[in-house]
Amino acid sequence: MEQVFDAIADGLADKQYAIVDDFLKEEEVDAILKEDHFQHYQQHFKKAGIGKQANAQINEAIRGDLISWVDPQTALPSTQVYLSRLQDLIQFLNRALFLSLKDVEVHQTVYPIGSYYKRHLDQFKKDDARKLSVILYLNKNWTAENGGQLRIYSNDQSFDVLPIAGRLVCFRSDALEHEVLPATRERLSITGWILDRIKI
Repeated sequence: MEQVFDAIADGLADKQYAIVDDFLKEEEVDAILKEDHFQHYQQHFKKAGIGKQANAQINEAIRGDLISWVDPQTALPSTQVYLSRLQDLIQFLNRALFLSLKDVEVHQTVYPIGSYYKRHLDQFKKDDARKLSVILYLNKNWTAENGGQLRIYSNDQSFDVLPIAGRLVCFRSDALEHEVLPATRERLSITGWILDRIKI
């Protein structure tokens, strides 16, 4: 994975974002998709809110995704593979970019057909613990006609990223606004943040 980690570090240093394919292999993606949480997400996932924890509010005019937070202590082995790789990435970025990253928080995400998330920043106004946003896509055989692109705004321009299975997008949480466009299929991912403090 060192070549992939190198590409992420170079992208963050040069452009504040990086997009890499095959962060998880096809069989590793398949194992996550077979988890009961994704197979029966209607039973396990909840509507995502806007804002931080106790102050979060449901507003489907802004975002329409369903989420399930991942507890690293109880995550299934297939998801543990991804969490472990993120920990390896943290160690690599700390060495390569002289950062002080310490932990991650992630949730499994489903965007039902036609749902979206309007343009926003990932870092909270009164809590700057989120340093890097990381999104792992789980959508097999995805094409541009399916929509669901991640639109990233950078230097007064924007570009779109297809949510292809195994692809990881990593970017600075405090710097790059982004949005999720509507899709014609259910859109699956594991969305998270790398923190500069231990998650409590």
